[in-house]
Formats: sequence, C-alpha cells, structure tokens
Amino acid sequence: MNRRDLLLLLASAAAARPLAAQTPPIAVPVIGFLSSGSAEGFATLTPPFLEGLKEAGYREGENVAIEYAWAAGKYDQLPSMAADLVQKKVSAIVATGGAVAASAAKAATSTIPIVIAIGDDPVKFGLVGSLGRPGGNITGVTLFMGELAPKRLELLAELAPAAALTMLVNPHNPNAEGEAAASQAAAQQSGRALRIIKAGGEREIDAALAEAAQRPGTALIVATDPYFFTRREQIAGFTARQKLPAIFYHRGFVAAGGLMSYGATITEEYRSAGIYTGRILAGQKPGELPILQPSKIELVVNAKAARDIGIAVPPTILARADEIIE
Repeated sequence: MNRRDLLLLLASAAAARPLAAQTPPIAVPVIGFLSSGSAEGFATLTPPFLEGLKEAGYREGENVAIEYAWAAGKYDQLPSMAADLVQKKVSAIVATGGAVAASAAKAATSTIPIVIAIGDDPVKFGLVGSLGRPGGNITGVTLFMGELAPKRLELLAELAPAAALTMLVNPHNPNAEGEAAASQAAAQQSGRALRIIKAGGEREIDAALAEAAQRPGTALIVATDPYFFTRREQIAGFTARQKLPAIFYHRGFVAAGGLMSYGATITEEYRSAGIYTGRILAGQKPGELPILQPSKIELVVNAKAARDIGIAVPPTILARADEIIE
C-alpha cells in the first residue's frame, strides 16, 4: 500500500467514527440540594435560589445540574441523604432548613464546599468559626430566626396582654431547646408564664394545637422550624378557625391566614445563597466568603385575621408594621 492509499484509509476511518466518540460531552457540575423540608413546602424558596444561581452565571439544566434531597421533616434521614450526595461526588452541597441539615452536611464531608441557608446561628452550632471568616468548607446565609424568639414573645404579649402564652416547638429540632429557654427567660423577665407544647408530626401538630385551644385566653408562639414551615397552612389555618391569637417567624404563615409574623424575609437570603453557590462553582473558596446576615427583618400583620379573631391590634404595633394585610 502506497502512502497516498494509507492516508485515504485513515481519513475514511476517522469519518466513519461516531461524532460522540470524537467530541465527548462536557460534564457539568452537580449541586446537591439538601433540605430538612419538602419540595412543596419550600416551593416559594427554590425559585429565588435558582435566580441567584443564574445571576452568578449558572442555569439549571444548561450548565449545572441539581440533585435534590428532601427530608420532609424526617430529620433523622438527613445524615444518610448527605452521605449519598457525597458518594455521588457532587461539586457543592446547599444545606437548607435549619442547623440540622447543615450539621448533617458538615458531618458528611470536610472537602466538598457547603453553602448553608439556615435560620440558626452557625457559630453557636459549631458550623463555622466566625461569621466574618468562616474558614473550612462552609459559608452561606444565616437568618437568625431563633434569636428573634424573645422579640416575638414581646410582640404577642403587647397584642394580647391578658393572654396565657403558649409556645409550639418541634422536639426533633436541635434548636428547639435553646429557643424555648430564651423565650422562657423573656417571659419570666416580663412577669409572664410561658407554656411549652411539642409536636414533630402532622397528627402531633393537630393534637398539640387542639390542646392549646382548649385553654381559655391562649395566645400562641410558633417556634422556628423547617417542618412547621412546610405545614404553615395547617398551623395558620387552625389558629384562624379557633380564633387563636398567634405570632409566627415568617410572613408565609400570615399569608396562610395567621395573625402576625416577625422575622427575616428569607426570599432575598435564598437568592444570596444561590449567588454564593455560583461563585464557589466558579472557583472561590467558601471559607473566604463571610456568612451573610438578614438584609431585612419585617413585621407583618394580618388585619383581616385580627378582625375575625375579634382582637384590636394596638396602634403601636400597626405603626411599626412593615406590611398590613387587609
């Protein structure tokens, strides 16, 4: 075979090769989205996260993939879910829905970047060394929801000064004990008593709320908890039907018929978590990005719910409200 025939043969073989064999597909990074809540319950929060990711140059289904892991309130499943994401070699883990999810992610890996979006203090729970210089493989956003519990108690006491104060907590949440203790201390300081009731499942919530409603003059504080957030229509709906004055940690409960909320907006914070995730995928080290804090704490009052309950919202609260829902 002469040189010319050999070149023709090689050229024909190359042309006959499948295109995929010549140009292998480019692998896209995969984000592990670990949440203690449910897809339905967090349906209002994933879009702002994706928007932030898009602002950082990453679009789901185009140049990044997301592996979602929803515990749906079953907090004991989070460690195995986090381990599964690590085994799949995701490029980053986004841990949402409280320190319980973030702690599971931290226990699963010390090398894969972790972006948190939680309502708890990450320093208090040992997730990072400091907010300004977290170090290690963790950064993200804290909402400081639990730290505002004494203020919620103060607002509820101002709204219903003669009420018997009751607080609903989830015993499966590691933040529950601390938040209840801080609220108890605030109540004691103001000369009030605070009763703690516990619920960690759908039926338990109904039973606990029914028990609380049987006590005349009860006013309810709902503690910070991702599972409670996924059940906000159930909880807020019960307080509305039972004409029970209540304060919540997020406006989503008020939109579902609850009376009043005091806490971070959450939406903007999830967008920031998306931006951080994109920046990390682009090469920034998580430990060098400071933990972001809430951009706004808002007081929301449902005037219609107040009228239905038959309670007059004090002008001092109305004057401080960021939004009044009519």
